[in-house]
Amino acid sequence: MTDLGLPMVYLVDDEDVVRDALAWLLRSRRLLSEGFASAEAFDRLLRERLAPGAPAWPSGPSCVLLDVRMPGTSGLVLFERLIDLALLPVLPVIFLTGHGDVPTAVNAVKRGAFDFVEKPFSDNALVDRVEQALRASAEALLRRRGQQQVERCLAELTDRERDVMALVVEGMPNKLIADALNISVRTVEVHRARVFEKMDVKSAVELANLLRRPG
Repeated sequence: MTDLGLPMVYLVDDEDVVRDALAWLLRSRRLLSEGFASAEAFDRLLRERLAPGAPAWPSGPSCVLLDVRMPGTSGLVLFERLIDLALLPVLPVIFLTGHGDVPTAVNAVKRGAFDFVEKPFSDNALVDRVEQALRASAEALLRRRGQQQVERCLAELTDRERDVMALVVEGMPNKLIADALNISVRTVEVHRARVFEKMDVKSAVELANLLRRPG
């Protein structure tokens, strides 16, 4: 699954037997997992991994299998925390629900959850959805990596290069850029070339598309 590292599935369910069964099922499809007996336990992991100065997390494709109802902090409260931390794109959530929780789970999907699966669940159908969630996570991680690269490139630009870039992206020709910034056309050409080099693009259209990418 790209070069992002091994996928990981986080199992958050208060029932040991459920976590063990899920871990075995995922191992049968060569997927790694890590279990948590409560939302609080998973929240401690979040605090550790997202501490100031810690590397971006998750670094590899990941998803959460999350029980709706648990003693203490519910799965829904933990889900809201993941939303607040803006983790859902890179850490998709699949809710595990009882029949009575289906309306709640449907509402969670509208809020950004990847899916919900009713207990008892079909093994193959569940793992298929997990694999789809992991692929979605990988795509989001690649978008995040691309955005970080763009930000690194932008940080290398001088103030004047940023001024020129902004007008280039607007589609202005060099002569009008020179007039607007009160510099020579030759100076505009030099700055324009440096912007293209630092941003690793070959045209104004490519530069505009790069800067318009969501992320």
